[in-house]
Amino acid sequence: MITIRRSHERGHAQHGWLDSHHTFSFADYYDPAHMGFRSLRVINEDRVASGMGFPTHPHRDMEIFSYVLEGSLAHKDSMGNSRTLQAGEVQLMSAGTGVMHSEFNPSRTETAHFLQIWIVPERRGLPPRYTEWRPTTEQQMAAKVLIISHEGRDASATIAADADVFRVRLRAGESVSHELHESRAVWLQVMRGSLSFNGVTLEAGDAGSCESAGKLSIAATADAEALLFDLA
Repeated sequence: MITIRRSHERGHAQHGWLDSHHTFSFADYYDPAHMGFRSLRVINEDRVASGMGFPTHPHRDMEIFSYVLEGSLAHKDSMGNSRTLQAGEVQLMSAGTGVMHSEFNPSRTETAHFLQIWIVPERRGLPPRYTEWRPTTEQQMAAKVLIISHEGRDASATIAADADVFRVRLRAGESVSHELHESRAVWLQVMRGSLSFNGVTLEAGDAGSCESAGKLSIAATADAEALLFDLA
């Protein structure tokens, strides 16, 4: 069975320089029915105006990653990492015992459009860590590719949680499948286009979840891009 979370049901914050939609409770948006899903705690779809961003602030005991959809995103942190991400790239920060970081849009003309996602780590008090994922030429248009995993397998970014994250990118008419094993769950977050998830239609901003083991089918009804979370 697929449970649906529609785009228009999300929380929304408009701060002028920041337009943000919250899939789960975050900041001033509180909905006790949507506090997270398994270890998945935050999915914020952010649009940051040119030259603006989040000033240096602290995090701890959380796995935080950004996936850039449009524009670019500059990241700096207290571990000495300084990197500008482009569309289709991922940076993952394991905050652990504590880290400071900032994120801003370095462009003078373009809006930065990205997803920021928080996942609860397997345990508290871990050493802070930073990893990235950038697609190879072969992975650019791959229908389904692993971008984050616990072991960092297949050149994915490494997360301190029992979670696999896949990027799904399909042209209209294409499809992929995913095998969901016992005791695990899937959350599919559509970022662009339109998908059929086991027969349920999802548009950009929508999400579907499933906690029943078996084969899941994802088919594009229009060119589409999504993140698929396979969670313990």
